[in-house]
Amino acid sequence: MAQSATGRSIPIASPAEGVTEELIRRLVETFYDRVIRDPELGPIFQKALSGRWSKHLALMVDFWSSVALRTGRYQGKPQAAHMGMSLTPELFARWLALFEQTARELCEPDAAAFFVDRAQRIAESLQIGLGIGPKALRLP
Repeated sequence: MAQSATGRSIPIASPAEGVTEELIRRLVETFYDRVIRDPELGPIFQKALSGRWSKHLALMVDFWSSVALRTGRYQGKPQAAHMGMSLTPELFARWLALFEQTARELCEPDAAAFFVDRAQRIAESLQIGLGIGPKALRLP
């Protein structure tokens, strides 16, 4: 266990006990149902995923399965997938808040902490790669 930025203990090398494919599927489906209904995030995702919603959900299940269970099923390129989407640090914060709320509602505390920690790291990495946010590289 390690300490997160908020001082909470989080598993580092392995997922929290109780993380299963079924839990991942439920988390992804519930979360993205909320995203698509969100007044700020919904239009962005609807535009980017027009006609490909079920494919995106399956891809996100594979992504989180690879993150949490190390299945290696996800073979995508997240940076490239998010280019040109007019994302901002504020939208990432909204995404993270919605994800955290969903994880805490659906998961046991250790599993929720695991998912939230990974989501925060992933969001930070994406923002750096997209050149937005406080840690973005500003090269001449």
